[in-house]
Amino acid sequence: MLENPSVSISRTIDARGSYCPGPLMELIRAIREGEVGDVVAILSTDSGSKIDIPKWVEKAGHRLVSITTLDGYDQIVVEKLR
Repeated sequence: MLENPSVSISRTIDARGSYCPGPLMELIRAIREGEVGDVVAILSTDSGSKIDIPKWVEKAGHRLVSITTLDGYDQIVVEKLR
């Protein structure tokens, strides 16, 4: 798990209950709409998100800030770098 308490989240997307590729598509939309430096947190109950989102983040040139498993879902935090 990665953690960075100094990062403040600009936008939170609640994609709990949505199945792959829903959470990833919602994150991609938020990143496209956002400004460089924005930090987006996505909440997902889909176990594939922990694999798919980090792969996409690396490929797209953004930064994975953290993946935190909470009560029945994951919070994945991404910083838009470009």
